[in-house]
Amino acid sequence: MRFARQALVLQVGLITLVTAIGFVLVASLLDRHLVDQYSQRALTAARVIATDTDLADEVARGDRQAVRDQAERARAASGALFVVVTDRNGIRLSHPNPAEIGERVSTDPREALAGNEVVAVQRGTLGYSARGKVPLRDPSGAVIGQVSIGFDAADITTALLRLIGTTAAFTGGALLVGVAGAAWLTRMLKRRTLGLEPQELAELVRQREAVLYGIGEGVLAVDADGAVSVRNREAERLLGIPLEPGTPVSDLDLPPRVRELLLGGGQVDNLITLTGERVLVVGHRPVSRGDVALGSVLTLRDRTDLESLNRELDKVRSTADTLRAQRHEFTNRLHTLSGLLQTGRQEEAVDYVQALTLGEITGLGPAGDAVRDPYLVAFLSAKKSVAAEKDVALELAETSWVPTPLAAPVEVITVVGNLVDNAIDAARVGAARPARVEVDLLADGTTLHVSVVDTGDGVPEDRREEIFAESVTSKPDGNGLGLALSRQAARGLGGDVWVTGPDSSFVAKMPRALETPASEEARA
Repeated sequence: MRFARQALVLQVGLITLVTAIGFVLVASLLDRHLVDQYSQRALTAARVIATDTDLADEVARGDRQAVRDQAERARAASGALFVVVTDRNGIRLSHPNPAEIGERVSTDPREALAGNEVVAVQRGTLGYSARGKVPLRDPSGAVIGQVSIGFDAADITTALLRLIGTTAAFTGGALLVGVAGAAWLTRMLKRRTLGLEPQELAELVRQREAVLYGIGEGVLAVDADGAVSVRNREAERLLGIPLEPGTPVSDLDLPPRVRELLLGGGQVDNLITLTGERVLVVGHRPVSRGDVALGSVLTLRDRTDLESLNRELDKVRSTADTLRAQRHEFTNRLHTLSGLLQTGRQEEAVDYVQALTLGEITGLGPAGDAVRDPYLVAFLSAKKSVAAEKDVALELAETSWVPTPLAAPVEVITVVGNLVDNAIDAARVGAARPARVEVDLLADGTTLHVSVVDTGDGVPEDRREEIFAESVTSKPDGNGLGLALSRQAARGLGGDVWVTGPDSSFVAKMPRALETPASEEARA
């Protein structure tokens, strides 16, 4: 038998048992009450008759006929089963059955003849009756007999059955209400537990604990009302905020994309989002059982290290692209130098070599010699070639000066790369011609200052902070992560990225981005 049916049977059985016990107790109390009521009624009637002085005189004279006539009148008036008057010896002077007159009463008369009142349910010559007995006294107060009045026990039974019938109707109604309530509670229990048995619920709890705390991913579940229902410690660690069950999602400080998913998004796989200093891969699944929506489940995977490796790989690819782009140019220059030497033009060959050593080989001009970091030089050289393909001139400002290598090349290239890419795209679609991007790199101890200016249309002042938010982009095919990643990387070094000036210059400050001269010497 399923648990819901067991619960229903148990409740119905318990309600029936309690109702039956209550009914029996009420019936017993009613029976006792009716017996007491009829007994007191008999006693009261007997007292009234015993106070009749005429009756006392008739008993004292032994006038049986007069006593019998008066007793019968009293019996007819009270509706009693019998009214019996005896002398002081217990001999009947009246009785509904004339044959019993002159006989001793069938019950013990001594208590009443002793001057005491008696209430009892006894069997007499007319059957069971509730009777009251009182002493009959003469004017001087001496006991000269007794008056006994009885009411038929069948009347008590009839009244009891009538009251029990009314009680049974109410009891049956209460039982029906109880059974209906038990059925409703059972149905609600089944609906609330989705029809699962207790052992299945226990197994679900064990499985949930194993899944939530036995995996390396963050799990966050919300119910159909948009409140947190389940989470594990990994989810709190990755998001960097407490996730108390019952907290509405709208009250949590979540990344915009994550909030949108939890508040009604559909199925999503491998969504990239940022939170704090972490890059997270998010998955989202709505959950339902049948036609009932139960909420949704969000999974979080930390891909910060993987993203760092991807950035470094992009940097290596950029360097390789630069080498491939410049290979033909280097070949042509070597052929030129070879031709000059073969034709005896040594002076022109020397001038040509000097021009190459002044930095023209990198394409960055004389300012390229002021940047001592190979990563930055290779990266900017590659971007210069990419920009040229888009009819954008990328230049390194003459004030650039970076005397030491980078201590955090991945973070710096992430910041500079995103700023330069955005500047090239902005200059390409801008109205100003010729399209131009200028990059200024300046070292201050171990702090690197970066300024990127383009000839694009600029950024409105009211959007200069908004563009750094995740998922905000002005590109048709953009994902809104570039500037957010740049700010995240800069803040990871203790700095920041912002927009300033009327020309919408992008400025980055990155402490701890450069090596100190001492560390460079030690590394060498």
